[in-house]
Formats: sequence, structure tokens, C-alpha cells
Amino acid sequence: MSSPWPPRHTARRPVPREAAPRAPVDHARIGRRVVRRRAKGMTAAAVAAALEDARFDARQDSRHEHLADDERGRAELAEWERIDQLLAATAPDAVYDPDTDDVVQAELAADAADAAAREAELREAARVAARADELQALRELGTLAQAEPREGDEAVRDELTRRAGSYVQADVDAWLARALAAHRGHYRDPAARGAAASLLPPPVLAHAALLAELARLVLAARVDQLAFAARLAAADPEATAGLAAFLTRATEPADAEGSPA
Repeated sequence: MSSPWPPRHTARRPVPREAAPRAPVDHARIGRRVVRRRAKGMTAAAVAAALEDARFDARQDSRHEHLADDERGRAELAEWERIDQLLAATAPDAVYDPDTDDVVQAELAADAADAAAREAELREAARVAARADELQALRELGTLAQAEPREGDEAVRDELTRRAGSYVQADVDAWLARALAAHRGHYRDPAARGAAASLLPPPVLAHAALLAELARLVLAARVDQLAFAARLAAADPEATAGLAAFLTRATEPADAEGSPA
């Protein structure tokens, strides 16, 4: 009989939620943005004057040890120099406009892409957490075996494992192995079955492979009659996978002879 999940002494303990990590302060980025706001609308002469002021400030700061590693100051000076060179290549009456600055626009596009990626990660994390809550509720009701696996449930298994402090949940692993062997839920798609090879741990894959072969050889076999397959896979997944492959090879000639012409 498998152990209950989660362990009884932690069953009512609230699941800790990890706080989203705060992005470190990018002082150089702040410095560049400050310069761009100041430079907007400036002529080449005005930018050149501002550049000279920045160079003077840099020389003054270099005399103070606590300002030697002023990342923001160096970034501001470098940005004034870049804008000065940019305007030097334009018409004499041109003014600086961040909206037409290719460097600025490229940074904004990269920022938007990063923000979209972070938002997608948050949505996926929320989906995984909600699905983990759902599967955990089904387990408590004793109806997990009837549930259809969905795309992404491999990540949900990992989330349940994390919540349980790396405790191996035999019932969820067996549920996934049976679904993979029987091509249930999203495992009806061959691509999903192929992807499972890199998403599920070896014991689950070996369990599924052995179940598939046993079900093919003994069509009337019941789930409770094949419980030993999970124990074999947990004890030695490599040997279990080897057994499944051996059964496949051993029965292939007989299948070929008995198949209709």
C-alpha cells in the first residue's frame, strides 16, 4: 500500500508561495534615461556644453575614492558622448529626439519583449499552481484516476513535488504512467508522448513502457493486477525499461506471423 500524500503531519500546513524576485537596480540604465530626458530638444551646441560639464564632473568624482565606482556617472558621461556624436552627423539645426534615436528604440523594443516574457512566465506559473491545486483536490477525493491529463501536467507534477519537499508522490506518478501507456488525455498526440521523454522522470517513463507492453500482451489485465509494474519502475527504472523493450522484441515475430496478409 502506498504512503498517503502529502505526509499526514504536513497535510494541513499551508503551502508557502514564493515571492517574485525583485529586479536589481540598474544604475547605468537610470543614468542613460536621465541624460536622454535632459537632452531632448537640445541642439548640438547645447549637448556639447552638457558633455563638457559631464566630463568636468567625472574628473572631480575621480578624486574621491567613494565615487570611483560610480556606475551611473560613467553611464551618463558615455550617453552624452554618444548623443554628441549622433548630432554631429546630422544637420546643424537638428535637435535630439529620443523617439528617432535607433539605440533608444531598440532598448524600448527589448524592454517590451522582456516584459512580455515575464508576464507569460507569471501566467504559466499561475496556471501550474491552479492545476496543482485541482489535482491535489482530486487526490483527496479519490478521483484522480478518472481525470484526463492535460498539456503541461508534467510541470504540475514538478510543482506538487516541490510543495511536498521533493517527496515522490506515487499516486500522481502512477496516474501519469497509466495515461501515457494508454494514450489518454493529451498523450493521444504522438508529439506529446515524444515530449514526455524529456519532461517526466525515468521511473514514470519506465512504468509507462512496461504497462503498455503488459496491456498489449494481456488484454484483459486490470490496473490492480499490474501494480507490481510501479514497484519495479521505482526500484530500478533502467531494468524496467529494459524488460519492456525485451517484451517488445520477444513478441514482434509472433505478432508478424499472426497478422493478416
